[in-house]
Amino acid sequence: MKKTTPYGARTSSRRGRANRTVIAALLAGTTIVTAPDMTQAQSYRFNSVQVDGNARIETGTVLSYAGIARGEAVSAAQLNDAYQRLVASGLFESVEVTPRGGTLVIAVTEYPTVNRIRFEGNRKLKDEDLAEIIQSKPRLVFSPTRAQSDAEAIAETYSQQGRISARVTPKIIRQSDNRVDLVYEVFEGRNSEVNRIGFVGNTVYSDRRLRRVLGTKQAGLFRQIIGRDTLVEDRLQFDEQLLRDFYLSRGYIDFRTTAVNAELARERDGYFVTFNVQEGQQFRFGAITVVSDYPQADAELYESVIKLRPGVVYSPTLVENAIARMENLAIREGLDFLRVEPRVTRNDRDLTLDVEFVLTRGPRIFVERIDVEGNTTTLDAVIRRQFRTVEGDPFNPRQIREAAERIRALDFFESADVNAREGSTADQVVVDVDVVEKPTGSLAFGGTYSTNSGFGIAVSFAETNFLGRGQRLNLTFSGAEANQTYGIKFTEPAFLGRDVAFDFALGYTETEADNVDYDTEVLAFSTGLTFPLTDRTKLNLNFGYKESEMKASTNATIGSVITGEVAQGKIGAGTIGYNFSYDSRETGLDPNKGVLFEFGQDFAGIGGDVQYVHTKTRAVAQTRILNEEVTLRASVRGGMLNYTKGSSRTMDRLAILSDYVRGFEPDGFGPRQIGTTGGGAAFDNALGGNIYAVASFEAEFPLGLPEEYGVSGGAFYDIANVWDVGASSAGAAGVVGDDSGAFRHVVGLSLFWDTPIGPLRFNFSKALKKESFDREQTFNVSIRSQF
Repeated sequence: MKKTTPYGARTSSRRGRANRTVIAALLAGTTIVTAPDMTQAQSYRFNSVQVDGNARIETGTVLSYAGIARGEAVSAAQLNDAYQRLVASGLFESVEVTPRGGTLVIAVTEYPTVNRIRFEGNRKLKDEDLAEIIQSKPRLVFSPTRAQSDAEAIAETYSQQGRISARVTPKIIRQSDNRVDLVYEVFEGRNSEVNRIGFVGNTVYSDRRLRRVLGTKQAGLFRQIIGRDTLVEDRLQFDEQLLRDFYLSRGYIDFRTTAVNAELARERDGYFVTFNVQEGQQFRFGAITVVSDYPQADAELYESVIKLRPGVVYSPTLVENAIARMENLAIREGLDFLRVEPRVTRNDRDLTLDVEFVLTRGPRIFVERIDVEGNTTTLDAVIRRQFRTVEGDPFNPRQIREAAERIRALDFFESADVNAREGSTADQVVVDVDVVEKPTGSLAFGGTYSTNSGFGIAVSFAETNFLGRGQRLNLTFSGAEANQTYGIKFTEPAFLGRDVAFDFALGYTETEADNVDYDTEVLAFSTGLTFPLTDRTKLNLNFGYKESEMKASTNATIGSVITGEVAQGKIGAGTIGYNFSYDSRETGLDPNKGVLFEFGQDFAGIGGDVQYVHTKTRAVAQTRILNEEVTLRASVRGGMLNYTKGSSRTMDRLAILSDYVRGFEPDGFGPRQIGTTGGGAAFDNALGGNIYAVASFEAEFPLGLPEEYGVSGGAFYDIANVWDVGASSAGAAGVVGDDSGAFRHVVGLSLFWDTPIGPLRFNFSKALKKESFDREQTFNVSIRSQF
């Protein structure tokens, strides 16, 4: 077995010459080298110089480092200098300089050659990752200094991942022919977690609220799974910027972080991080004016598109949005090189900021070209279409910054740097785009559970940059105890090179009687185009075809209504439709308010067996109060089916999901057919309705538990109803609840829990108003939906 030693631990066999030995400490051991006796001042003259022990290094090279020529008088100091030069060359493991009469003998031991490099003890980082960090390589001369530097670099890499106790020891295993195997023994240590994050100086926002802003998180219950609880110095610096952006976006223009202290626990297994802050006071917009130094620009016209009002809390984002609107107006008006300069006047007396937008003519600079580098998979066109500027257009720095943000928002790249430099002439610039790609595909296997559908499995493949074209492809399969779903969806975000999204979807769903009293099969196809109308509005035009069939189930007893619908067999419906959406939710850092409105209609009758109009709408509003500790949310939604040919079936009619209205089982309220069959078997079949309406009001608030638990509370109040079973089913024996006045009212409490498998929601509800035939559900678990 080869003996492994810390390198530098080798000792010289001439240890007995203590008066001629100089010990140089190298890493974990010592290397013994010998210098001439300097105890007496004397001079030497050598007729010859003899070099022993060199194999790879030429004798002339050794002599050149020594710098001693034959026949010259050499003092003891000069002889010592020669020795020091040989040692400093880094070529030799040991050096001896010995005068022997008229001969100077230089005996050297060369550093061995690295045969191979191994890593031991590493689990968190792979060998190939560590190999990229070090400078030592096989077939190169072994260098103690380089090996020690490599060990420090590896330890620093672990430290950046929060393992500050990591240690790396370089060792060598000597082989034949003056070769060594270089082994880096790694002790990774444990993560040094962030046990606590605190703030000093904050009065407006609580520690809990500010912790939600930071990228660094406290160690929580799932510290083995969540990796953001380790201390990384660069992340703390980024956290400082996040805090500043958070306060600036809320009008605190004087905010600053005076210090960030990270105190290591005595056990060296965790940190206590404290941010010392000064919030300052909140400012609002004062007077908003526009003046023009650009002869062709009408100040009043540009002021009309600003959409800023005095009294609104100041935010740099709102100022940037106003500048963008004015510059876009200039492009539509054909005014090149118009620039908008905001001039802010501070009024400390009333805590307002007057903003004067000055329209000026910028320098006549053009974009010479846009150079894209670093993309190996993503096509240049995908990156270039993020620019609203092309070669030859006037140069606008703000548009270039916005393009950089859009490129990063694609989420195709580890990093994306966009910079402008001077072009071939002084009036031209070249825009350099340097990207580093990252994997964009994912394959996921998982399980699902809900109180309504039971256990199931889910398999999905997603590629967000399909073939490097920026297209999205999703393949999904999910199966629970009562249903299976197969689907494929494809999206081209820039159809024909335009700002228009094209999508295509194909799906097949098969259900068994579990929460309903019949089996179904549905094959659906859809395609459409989505156009942006304004910054906040979109219009989707779509076409689809669906073929569906209801089947009798062996596990359920059905009445005459569903029996008649099952007898209809397969029914096809071709549809065209539209969907309009308005989204005023703020973008940027941690938005806290906004409105989402959607309205759409589908018209069936383009082929198929039925004709109808399906109208649907939804509106949601959210805001945060009490210094953003409490979230208030209100939503309304509704839908209507109006058949002009054929009639609706139970599977086609509208049902209210349990996510919309808590307190009832799926299909637990609304029209039903209740009775017994000719054979005396009882049935209770939910029929759904052609019209439904829902209103929901919610509040979410902290419970006072430690934030690392990820638990918060909520309360809700839901109002809903579904009615109208259609002419073919109305009046059937045993049909109840087919009226428009029986709105249900439900109140309840929620428990939100952020877990590694997703945000879970536990609802405890009580129906205040219901019908005798409704099926109440006082508890359910679901995945928390986001606004």
